[in-house]
Amino acid sequence: MGKAKAARPVAENEAHARARTLRTSPRKLNVVCGLIRGKDAETALAELSFTKRRIAGEVKKVLQSAIANAENNHQLDVDRLYVAEASVGKSLTMKRMRPRARGRVGRIDKPFSRLTIVVREREESV
Repeated sequence: MGKAKAARPVAENEAHARARTLRTSPRKLNVVCGLIRGKDAETALAELSFTKRRIAGEVKKVLQSAIANAENNHQLDVDRLYVAEASVGKSLTMKRMRPRARGRVGRIDKPFSRLTIVVREREESV
């Protein structure tokens, strides 16, 4: 017997990739993701290659993974892919303490983020 097959989380002309613990705040990550939303996959990769932000390299890896998933798992045409969604969310936060004056302590939060990139195949233009 067993369980029924789960429904596919994205449409037939889409593929996605996720990163669950990226070591940056969601606010900073969202700035980088805003650069690639809606762009062609090839253009988005070039944009991330020349972005000076530290987290851009990790975002590029996730985008490359989404493109590879589209090509290998869902047989989509790589040349017609574009970034349909790039969503950012909060993940865990490490709490650290730093000694301050007069025996007090300063709390330091080190946030993590999660990232989901969905690439979609453009419809054929006639």
